[in-house]
Amino acid sequence: MNIRIIAGTLGGRSISAPDGKRTHPMSERVRNALFNSIGPAIADANVLDAFAGTGAVGIEAVSRGAAHATFIEKDRQAQIALSNNIADLGIDEKSKIIRAPVASWVSTYDGPLFDFIFADPPYHDLQLSTVFSLMGLLKPSALMVLSHPGRHESPTKTGVVVVDNRSYGDAALTFYRLEE
Repeated sequence: MNIRIIAGTLGGRSISAPDGKRTHPMSERVRNALFNSIGPAIADANVLDAFAGTGAVGIEAVSRGAAHATFIEKDRQAQIALSNNIADLGIDEKSKIIRAPVASWVSTYDGPLFDFIFADPPYHDLQLSTVFSLMGLLKPSALMVLSHPGRHESPTKTGVVVVDNRSYGDAALTFYRLEE
């Protein structure tokens, strides 16, 4: 399966996904809506693409001006596709791949905070405790976006504010900020 980068410096280029159901890449329609809602705030941002799969979301962020994207993926086949996609697009210097489960990585991370976190966990296992632990890696007033099945309510947690919620049929995006 080929996935198209929508806009920015890499707009129109394609990336590949592993065969089968190893990943569920965010649809072009949902990705476009996501980045249109973020707008120019992505420029020069430090982004985290958790449960990265093919890297489509983080690569789209870099294409649209993000300074750096960190990708976390545990599946070996997805890691290979992700690594190839980054190399093929020539964005190695703006990318870092973490080959580990998100839960184990987040519990030991002590690097710089992120401007945006994109979390797209497997729909059959949202891993909400892990997803919400990612919130601790956000800069003040930064945004986390969770992709989840469109038929479910937006997950919530004390201390976290739902800023926006958008549904696209089978997929939904919920935008979060830490309470100030």
